[in-house]
Amino acid sequence: MRIEDKIYGEFEVEGVLEELINTKVVQRLKNIHQGGASYLVNPNWNVTRYDHSVGTMIFIKIIGGSLEEQIAGLLHDISHTAFSHVVDFALNKSNEDYHEEIFERIVETSDIPKILTKYGYDYKDILYNETKWTLLERSAPALCADRIDYTLRDMYSYGYISLVAIKNFLDSLEVKDGEIVINSINAAEWFVNTYYKEVIGFFLNPLNIYAYNRLSNALKVALDNEIITLEDLLQDDNYVLTILKNSKNEEVRSLIQSLNYNVDVVENKEEYDIHQVNKLRLIDPTVIIDGVLSKASEKSTLIKILGEQAMQKSIEGVFVKFN
Repeated sequence: MRIEDKIYGEFEVEGVLEELINTKVVQRLKNIHQGGASYLVNPNWNVTRYDHSVGTMIFIKIIGGSLEEQIAGLLHDISHTAFSHVVDFALNKSNEDYHEEIFERIVETSDIPKILTKYGYDYKDILYNETKWTLLERSAPALCADRIDYTLRDMYSYGYISLVAIKNFLDSLEVKDGEIVINSINAAEWFVNTYYKEVIGFFLNPLNIYAYNRLSNALKVALDNEIITLEDLLQDDNYVLTILKNSKNEEVRSLIQSLNYNVDVVENKEEYDIHQVNKLRLIDPTVIIDGVLSKASEKSTLIKILGEQAMQKSIEGVFVKFN
């Protein structure tokens, strides 16, 4: 099986990874947008969970991760519901972790246990013991494959960074004691700046905040009125969106109709319709300079300032006014 990834290039995949990629639960991610509601207001905001999941798997391979960790990377997002984190807002999950709550259930009702067992793997050890995969996942503000891939993928897809810049950054990465580190202050500054373009420029973009608000409200009303169920959310974006569009509930239809490519919103602290505070996301990667490990913010004034600015913006939230 040949995969052509827009970030990392062409890769051959076979055996257990090929079988896992072809499962229903992984293929479903092709119709789950990573940005949640964003694609409904901007056609260019269209990265999928499938793109990211396969990309995370490839990235782990590139930096020397084991086949087992590649498997964990490929499958880490299979429990995301339709519209990804929008559902967390609809369900009032401030930690944005509903997909984590249902992860084991999704695994157990899929073909994954059978496939991994066939290849001699303990699927529970691979998938239910995330702390052992230190390349795949680390708590913020550290680097990890998940965080790196979605940042590079989104920012490249949305036109903020180039493939040349990405290659230069990837060339600056090393693995020390199971941790991804950067061997250049310049590369660290580039990634931190890029990450905050993602977190502030995209996640906290007023248009994105508007889209999340409208769609999460539509989902709340639809759930409360039994127009959709939590089980429906285990389908995909198109499935749920069709139900909402065809609903007889006027409020749901109105909210869905308000999501289009002609939306005009601005950020306005004095006069606003939405105030949204998202989950705090900061980054402070480990750098290795002359063989010594340290936090990037200790070596770069720019990184320290960017972190402080991001902290302030995250705490303050976004004030959105409809035009």
